[in-house]
Amino acid sequence: MHVTEWLDSVPAAAVYAVVALVIGLESLGIPLPGEIVLVSAALMSSQHSGVNPVVLGVCATAGAVIGDSIGYAIGRKGGRPLLAWLGAKFPRHFSEGHVATAERSFEKWGMWAVFFGRFVALLRIFAGPLAGVLHMPYWKFLIANVLGGICWAGGTTAVIYYVGVVAEDWLKRFSYLGLVAALLIGLSMLIIKRKAKKAQQDAAVAPEAEPVNAGD
Repeated sequence: MHVTEWLDSVPAAAVYAVVALVIGLESLGIPLPGEIVLVSAALMSSQHSGVNPVVLGVCATAGAVIGDSIGYAIGRKGGRPLLAWLGAKFPRHFSEGHVATAERSFEKWGMWAVFFGRFVALLRIFAGPLAGVLHMPYWKFLIANVLGGICWAGGTTAVIYYVGVVAEDWLKRFSYLGLVAALLIGLSMLIIKRKAKKAQQDAAVAPEAEPVNAGD
């Protein structure tokens, strides 16, 4: 079942909880499709399904901030052995190369890596635990974490919601034109397909040209 179909089958309160939980676990350091779930829920909220986009944005932001903070605490306590353990469990996401890339980003950008890392799938998983492992001052981490969570979770929810509303309105206005265009395209493709099939059949049954003898 697709994410949107599954979210549409549960109550609104459960949607808020699922979004907050998945994003929180992803921010904590567990590779989960937090962005996909958030986008699906935001799009669903634009389709009058009873999901409030403001509440959704708040829950997504809370999940992001809390998950990152827990990840920071775990990383600070677990240190390098934690990264090695994660690399063994999730080699696709926590390989030595990915860890090295994330470390260079943190060393170069500091708290900005936490902020902008929220918008990058790889750094979104790494930000909390790695900031703790590298002993980034918590107040710096918290500021970047909160601002990044608000901009990413709240911004994504707002953008997808309004895009969905505009798209729905546009489709309602031009539904008949769209239907006619779809029918014309479908008929054209059908005609082309039949002509191509007929040409292949004619080529298959056509007799091969016989060579002409010199004495004829």
